[in-house]
Amino acid sequence: MPSHLLPVEYPTIPAQPGGEHDVQPAQAAVELMPFAGLRLVHAALRRDLARLPNALRLLQPGDTAAAEALQRHWDFLTAMLTCHHEQQDSRLWPLLRRFAPELRLLLNWLESDHHNLDHSFTRVTTLVRIATRDPASSWPVAYAVEELAARLETHLRIEERQLLPRMSGVFPSGSRIGTLPELLDLLRLADGPGSADALVWLLEGVDPRQVDRLLADCDDMTARQWPHWRDTYARVSNQLWGPVATP
Repeated sequence: MPSHLLPVEYPTIPAQPGGEHDVQPAQAAVELMPFAGLRLVHAALRRDLARLPNALRLLQPGDTAAAEALQRHWDFLTAMLTCHHEQQDSRLWPLLRRFAPELRLLLNWLESDHHNLDHSFTRVTTLVRIATRDPASSWPVAYAVEELAARLETHLRIEERQLLPRMSGVFPSGSRIGTLPELLDLLRLADGPGSADALVWLLEGVDPRQVDRLLADCDDMTARQWPHWRDTYARVSNQLWGPVATP
């Protein structure tokens, strides 16, 4: 698996202000997702793997702009998946093995499955590259993406149903582990996707009230730049999906 994340110090579990007891009554209707960074990656992967097959099938000969946009987005998606796996394998799983040793067998399986998924994505990446150069081959490639999405869905469900509930009992309320700010910090250290593009990709389609709550946990620069990043990303992504309806 290619390395996108730079070596970092062994993570700790600091309790940060802004936990559930600090939420004001007016914000109670917009509850922050536990381990939001992890869950947002899962949701974004599902969203794009569901709509990429149709984008492939709609490719027309000579439509170079659409083909290049699709290839760039596929490369971005796979880079985000790689960073997600590296974050889990190098930072999160070691913590869980230490503080929840009963999860070791599950974590070993998840780490092994990460490598299997990486190989599957590498194979489909080759197929997508062929389809974007020769739209006549796009239909079988679209089916390959759908099969890959089903394969990934099994992995994501195991994490969400068997692991995330247990994590709530390991990490204290207010921990940065698995949060959106932690994910953005990792991406800033990574030789991979930019944190600006990643943030908008992660928050696409999220309820605006939830977006405001998530941005409130990020640094001031991120909150200030958010409107610009969102609008810039929209101009690019509209080439693939068309205008995205606001929730």
